[in-house]
This record gives sequence, C-alpha cells and structure tokens, in this order.
Amino acid sequence: MTKTILITGSTDGIGLLTAKKLAAEGHQVLLHGRSKSKLESAAAEIGGDVETYVADLSDLSAVRELAENVRAKHDHLDVLINNAGVLKAPKTVLENGQDVRFVVNTLAPYLLTELLLPIIPVDGRVVNLSSAAQAPVNIRAMQGNVPLADMEAYAQSKLAITIWTREWAKLLSDARVMVAVNPGSLLASKMVKEGFGLAGNDMNIGADILIDAALGERFADASGAYFDNDSRAFSDPHAAALDKGHAADVMNAIRGMIGQPD
Repeated sequence: MTKTILITGSTDGIGLLTAKKLAAEGHQVLLHGRSKSKLESAAAEIGGDVETYVADLSDLSAVRELAENVRAKHDHLDVLINNAGVLKAPKTVLENGQDVRFVVNTLAPYLLTELLLPIIPVDGRVVNLSSAAQAPVNIRAMQGNVPLADMEAYAQSKLAITIWTREWAKLLSDARVMVAVNPGSLLASKMVKEGFGLAGNDMNIGADILIDAALGERFADASGAYFDNDSRAFSDPHAAALDKGHAADVMNAIRGMIGQPD
C-alpha cells in the first residue's frame, strides 16, 4: 500500500537516500530542506511523486509554517521521519541565545511531531533519528545558558530526542508508533565528513533501517523503543534516559522552550 512520508533533512545524506528508496517503491515522499535549489535538485534526482517544503528548522516559527503547509495539502500523513540534524555550524548560538544543535536536533522535531500528529493515523509512525553518541542533558545548556562544544551539544541533543520519544510514546492512547533509531555510526554523510573528516560507512545501512522503522513489521509494536543499528537490535539508550527525574526535567524544559504548559 502506498504511504505518504515526510522526511526532514532530505536533500542529502541518509535522508536523500531514504527518500530515493521509498519513492522507488512507489510511496509519496515529502522532501524537506533549508535550500530551495537543493530541494529542487533532490526532487529532480528522485523523480516520481514527490513534494518539496522549505524550512529552516533552527527557527521554530518556520517549523510551525512547515506543519501548516503540509496540513494544507494533506489530511493524513502515514510516516514522519525526523532525520534533520546538526553537529557543526558556523554560528552555534542563535539570536535568542539557544544552541542550534538542541533547537534543530531536539526541539524542532518535537514541535513538528506535535503539530502533525493529528493527521498521523492510528497505524502511522514517527521515526526519530538518535545516535550512538548520547550524554546526560545539561538543562541549562539546552536552555542556552551554558556553551557546549560540538560533540557535547550533539550527544546531549540526541539523548534528549531519545528521551522525548520514550516519554511521549507512553502517553499515546492509540496504536501510533513512535521510535528512536541510531541509524549506524559514522555513515558516509555530509555531517560525518565535516565533523570527523572520514569517508564513512555505506549509507545504505542507515537508509535501510529507517525504512524498516517506518514500514517494517518488527517495529509495529515497538512504540517508545530505541533501536541501535550498530548492534542491529532494540536496546536501552544511555542510562540517563531511564532516570525518571532526568527524563522529567528534560521534558519540562522542552515544553517550556516551545511554549507548552507543563
């Protein structure tokens, strides 16, 4: 059955490869990126039934507009893959004082999911990109009060998205699946090349597990789970995600930063 699937950060890397594979299978793919020209190139490269959406996920007002634009065209969305992420950036602190890694990697996907969840059917899925790099979240750093080095911010932001995946899934009253996935360490993405100076491993490793998480049977009853593709198994994330107090602190901080009541 044909699915409608939105993939953020799908103009290059794992996101683009995942989009190509899904489009080749006949699914309707909604591409997202920051650059209109890169989106147009990606759409031309993929072909088939694709749509393009421009939004800078470091701006939460742009995230809201992205959701509005998707909902204006679609009354249902089968799968949301929150793939977009930042490790290094020319300017890591935004004008509002927040760290761009936390905004793009943690807050933007939370807000986008919140705004699109009403059109995701009960058999739909939300797939969040986590990482093998995870570290306990410094709440003050997430709020923009403490500067962090690139990998510190990245690892903390990835634990934060893993935490909200787990905690939100507990509250879902229907069958919708929400999972966090480490697609594989040091894959040959632009982020890995820029961050580590490495060619990286075959990106098909990451794209294939994202497609499995989006459509595969073994994820159908896995809401709230974390899948580690390095070990190719469901597993526990960093121990800090299992700490109820730490998870509650992270959730309260996220809600506060996007303007949600506790």
